[in-house]
Amino acid sequence: MTRLLIPPLLNRRNFVCAAAGLPAWAWAQSDAPAARGARKAGDARGDGPEGLEAVLTAAGALEPLQAVVVSRHGQRLAERAYGRRALAAATNIKSASKTVVSALVGAAIDRGVLTGTDQRVAALLPGDLPRDPDPRLARLTVGHLLSMQAGLQRTSGPHYGRWVASRNWVRSALAQDFVDEPGGGMLYSTGSTHLLSAILTRRSGRSTLALARDWLAPLGGFAIVDWERDPQGIYLGGNQMAMSPRSLLAFGELYVRGGLTADGRRLLSQDWIEQSWRPRTTSVFNGDGYGYGWFLRRMAGHDVRYAWGYGGQMLYVVPAAGLVVAMTSDESSPSARTGYRDRLHALLEEIVTRAAG
Repeated sequence: MTRLLIPPLLNRRNFVCAAAGLPAWAWAQSDAPAARGARKAGDARGDGPEGLEAVLTAAGALEPLQAVVVSRHGQRLAERAYGRRALAAATNIKSASKTVVSALVGAAIDRGVLTGTDQRVAALLPGDLPRDPDPRLARLTVGHLLSMQAGLQRTSGPHYGRWVASRNWVRSALAQDFVDEPGGGMLYSTGSTHLLSAILTRRSGRSTLALARDWLAPLGGFAIVDWERDPQGIYLGGNQMAMSPRSLLAFGELYVRGGLTADGRRLLSQDWIEQSWRPRTTSVFNGDGYGYGWFLRRMAGHDVRYAWGYGGQMLYVVPAAGLVVAMTSDESSPSARTGYRDRLHALLEEIVTRAAG
């Protein structure tokens, strides 16, 4: 789906913003300082660095927003922190970490730790299967976990609290009832990416954090500062990972360079990136495509791949333009049902319009 989804509540807000000279995504109370700054900046139009700086100034009206960093072909175009945040400060990127786990799976395949996405999960985690496993578990593959097509009951959303309260997150995820067939519809679930973290740990004999720090170490500017673990010590695949906005940007730049570092060292194969960005299913929540840990969407006339974390932790990659945009937000507030994520999408479209040429 290529149409930007705007909740009905935002129609009135967009009208008010337009009447006040604000960008449509920059909704804030008219008497707020951020809104006044956005109105002034919104008058500055034009492409290039000056126009981009004006867009980032106007973005201050998005009160949950904490930072925006933009690069093109590896060159930093603009960056801005809001409120008391610092660009070097670590923030919880929430489910955007699922994309990092996907990269680690690709690196594991490139290095022979895993043989491919067709490997069966039951053979990789035999000691964690239920006593009387559903026969469909035998058909579950690494690829199904990556594309959120496991068929198992979700452990995200309303099911998340019960799942993380269990004594063994890996066994609990594998013991969920099947609500679809493996390879069926998209069932967005942190349990699926946690199983990937467990697989990486079991097959390599090293923690997922150690693998990330080793395999992604040559990637300048990238660092995972903190990461939660389950009761067995396995790092939580797909949530509770902390890094700075600049670090998130550096990770996106690895993909826009086709898996190479800035000095030409290969960390991911081009084939893995292409596999990750191939549409495999569709989200029932936003209509966007989904590959291996990446959402897929058409924005501002470009194919965009993005990672999305609760609260509005966003990493956008625009391959054809060599453009990468990282956005971090207050992690405590939802970004989907409030319309905030859609305003971040609109902000990205404005950035692409100014910076992609």
